[in-house]
Amino acid sequence: MNLFFTQKKIAGILTVLPSHEQSFDEDMKNFVSSPARSLKLKLVMGYDRHRLAPAHITVSDMAVYGLQHLFAQGLLQADEFDALIVVTQSPDHFIPPTSNLIQGRLKLKRDLFCMDINQGCAGYLIGLFQSFMLLEQPNIHKVVLVAGDVLSHKVSPKDRNSYPLIGDAVSITVIERATEPNEIYANLQMDGSQAEVLMIPAGGFRLPSSPETAILEDDGDNNLRAKDHLRMDGAAVFNFVQLEVPPMINALLQSAGRQAEEVDAFVFHQPNRFMLHKLAEAMQVPKDKMPSNVVENYGNSSCATIPMALTHNFSKDLENRSLTLCLAGFGVGLTWSSMLLSVGPLQFCQQIDFPCEENA
Repeated sequence: MNLFFTQKKIAGILTVLPSHEQSFDEDMKNFVSSPARSLKLKLVMGYDRHRLAPAHITVSDMAVYGLQHLFAQGLLQADEFDALIVVTQSPDHFIPPTSNLIQGRLKLKRDLFCMDINQGCAGYLIGLFQSFMLLEQPNIHKVVLVAGDVLSHKVSPKDRNSYPLIGDAVSITVIERATEPNEIYANLQMDGSQAEVLMIPAGGFRLPSSPETAILEDDGDNNLRAKDHLRMDGAAVFNFVQLEVPPMINALLQSAGRQAEEVDAFVFHQPNRFMLHKLAEAMQVPKDKMPSNVVENYGNSSCATIPMALTHNFSKDLENRSLTLCLAGFGVGLTWSSMLLSVGPLQFCQQIDFPCEENA
């Protein structure tokens, strides 16, 4: 599906990271496999350290903290936005929506459009799509998009393939109408027939959590996890990304009538450094135009990796000038999506820590 938007813009981006950091060397203490094998994985995948939220910290906690920061800095007023979209796979509760909880905790206005979207790796782009569409309404002038997860709570520390990869984070993006004409091109595809490739089997209504679903099982490669934990078929995900993402980007550029050389940066969801380097090679894009340093510094935070790549790598640039960016998300669903747009100069492009110790 091809999508097109005009006269919409990103006004500011904030990412909120739990202050607790854990190294891969610490993770290794829980693995069954040999240290030598784990260290090889670290080198190839680009693992180093990741940010982990304590078990009692939720997406709404970090979102509220981030929004209060913006209010206190005068970067956003509590009564000036008309919609709050939350993209997450780790809601505070099944019921009510996390967006309503944030609205209530901050005592935001009652005529605020609140919505949760259950999406992961492509969730940031899907949240932008929803935000752009809401701005077509005459009474919606500004949208706040919260995208983030605390998926470390649902990953087994004894799963060498997944645990060192996952990180927790929340992003806050302010979207509004643009006064100048602009063009935003995007596309989106889904294949639910491969949904089991990335899945938490237990915990929903199909298979409720129980003592049985909490039993650790060996996947045959010395990775121990339960049905309550995230399960990822790494080889299948890698093959899916290499097969589907390059033609998706080519189709996007063709639709927009642009060349890859005209793009300042390809800011993609970051599963790991190895996968992004292979993508850059397949697309014949210089690796320095496709940042791949989020996982080694913070971990893979699902729908927050794209805004995190922006705040980590381009904060000064985006606060001072406009960049032509190609964004892409791909993974759980299976879902893959991309977008070509100009971003900047932004009112803010910041990264802050959520003080875990104070909230222990």
